[in-house]
Amino acid sequence: MKILLDECLPVRLKNLLTEFDVFSVSEMGWRSLKNGKLLKAAVENSFDVFLTVDKKLEYQQNLDSFNNSVVVFIVARNKIELFTLLIPKFIEISNKLEKGKSTIIST
Repeated sequence: MKILLDECLPVRLKNLLTEFDVFSVSEMGWRSLKNGKLLKAAVENSFDVFLTVDKKLEYQQNLDSFNNSVVVFIVARNKIELFTLLIPKFIEISNKLEKGKSTIIST
């Protein structure tokens, strides 16, 4: 599974997702892309999942039109320690994610 980390996520999340192919928005050179264009680039580059903390994304974009899944991590602060708590749940449901849909994972 190929995963794209939104630029608002700590890049160190890659170290917690070693069983997946994980790339950051920065690594891909897509920091200037916003929402719809970013999701389109992710699809065009065969990303299966887009990880973000942007709770509004599903309301701002028609996710049905994108052939990937969006996972929104809900955390109180953007700290790697808080994301670490969500990773087991993500791994557990990763093979059940639906393309064109968003899934919220929180503690």
